[in-house]
Amino acid sequence: MPRSPFRPLFAALMASALAGCQTLPATTGPGVGQPAQAATAAPSAPARGPFVAAANPLAVEAGLEVLRRGGSAVDAAVAIQAVLGLVEPQSSGLGGGAFLMVFDADTGAVTAYDGREVAPAAATPELFYENGRPLPFRDAVLSGRSTGVPGAVAMLGLAQKDHGVLAWSDLFGAAERLARDGFVVSPRLAGMIALPGGQGRTPWAEAYFTKPDGTRYVAGDTLRNPAYAQTVATLAREGAGALYSGPLAEAIVETTGAGPRPGGLTTADLAAYRPIAREALCRPFRVYVVCIPPPPSSGVALLQLLAMAETPGAAAALAGGAASPEAWTMFAQLQRLMYADRDRYVGDPAFVGVPVAGLLDPDYVAGRAALAPGLTGAAEAGTPPGGVFRAPDATREPAGTSHFVVVDARGNAVSMTTTVESVFGSGRMANGYFLNNQLTDFSFAPTTAEGRPVANAVAAGKRPRSSMAPVILLDRQGRLVGALGSPGGSAILAYVAKGLIGTLVWDLPVQAAFDLPNLVASGSRFGADTARFGPTLEAGLEANGILLAPNASEISGLHGGIWRGDHWDGGADDRREGVARTE
Repeated sequence: MPRSPFRPLFAALMASALAGCQTLPATTGPGVGQPAQAATAAPSAPARGPFVAAANPLAVEAGLEVLRRGGSAVDAAVAIQAVLGLVEPQSSGLGGGAFLMVFDADTGAVTAYDGREVAPAAATPELFYENGRPLPFRDAVLSGRSTGVPGAVAMLGLAQKDHGVLAWSDLFGAAERLARDGFVVSPRLAGMIALPGGQGRTPWAEAYFTKPDGTRYVAGDTLRNPAYAQTVATLAREGAGALYSGPLAEAIVETTGAGPRPGGLTTADLAAYRPIAREALCRPFRVYVVCIPPPPSSGVALLQLLAMAETPGAAAALAGGAASPEAWTMFAQLQRLMYADRDRYVGDPAFVGVPVAGLLDPDYVAGRAALAPGLTGAAEAGTPPGGVFRAPDATREPAGTSHFVVVDARGNAVSMTTTVESVFGSGRMANGYFLNNQLTDFSFAPTTAEGRPVANAVAAGKRPRSSMAPVILLDRQGRLVGALGSPGGSAILAYVAKGLIGTLVWDLPVQAAFDLPNLVASGSRFGADTARFGPTLEAGLEANGILLAPNASEISGLHGGIWRGDHWDGGADDRREGVARTE
């Protein structure tokens, strides 16, 4: 299996890079969320759990329960995903896909597991065309064509085979019990159920979210899902493969084949699905090493932004800190450059050549960063070494994602971003869970009006480009320092970058960094949590030409933590309902 063994490699590879690097002081103090001045670059003790941060307290407790029984971080991840798919179905589930990063404490290896959905064999570049024109986005989402082969369950099955300690069959008890006996509808889920249109109003969603008296479920109600309980019991008994053959697979095909606009997904497509274990993509940042999944994840773009942030001009501007208009201005301009390149070059590497090395080439990075101070509008994509200049695409990435982090008692760690793409995915349900609309993550138009191909066009068997970028953070000796990630559609890259800069550059406690205002700069627009910036900072940004508008992206949901030498400094984004816990 492809892995990144850091301890044998980094001692030699990073020795020269460490010369002249800033060393940050260690901090002390107990408890999750303990304020700290800076992340320690050289932990006084190896990072150990139990530690779990996720978007719903029931999922966090399910993970901790597995860890109490001696389970591994990956064992806990299986339990957490099974519960999240039930209690937070608007964001992720058994019918979706994911990227999972694993740090192995024994070997120092970091592995990226790719559970991205795959287009069926019947998919064509004009999958979302009718009468020679692209479908309206909403119509495409609600169609049977939008669902790719779900990858999250198969990916977790592979990762648990590689890194599990407990039996697979012992990881679904919490999800089965909550589905059978019922769980309390949270305020956020209730808000999604109450939305007046879209995926929450399909026939499948109406049947699930309507009580016997004809009213919709609201916060505080108990919601039961017997079909989900049966599904997780089947998975526990028969293994991850049960989703990809037999009755569970047949139900998925039946649902996607229903009108309007039935899809072409078949049981053969499901049986053919394979998750991929890839070598993690890791690069130094300050005194750390940031590891993310390679394409089709857009993690390479995050690494490019961090590399630009270390060039002298950008670093000087960012050094002003979280209260500095100049720091936020630079952060915005670097994002514009990052997104321009990402949108042009990143796709499924099995179908298009992604110039990963070129995008991270030091000379190219320095040249891109030098453009930041003079940007007055949308950035143009550059020409990285090895890059085939492709056309810009029109990919849209709506809301419907979650992120969680787990560290077990042996120091193994998981950072996993998981999604059904939109809120409640396609709005279609099978076996008690929502099916993804992940194929709308492809560009609807395979070429521009001039006939130039786009990297993220639809193709049979192809994985759509993803903004998901779960992070594992190491020191230069290859030791675990932290893990984090976020949902947010295309804004994921901006949110995760903010979390890393807030903790590693601005020396904020993790919770404070996560709760900073969001600023998403792509094209010519600056989407932001305008109320969180405050009038003084907003005026300073406006003076620099950064005119803030309400954030049109999915809200952030940063979850994760930094090891502070002897304890976890954890955080759960206050925009969602999650918690970070240790014991």
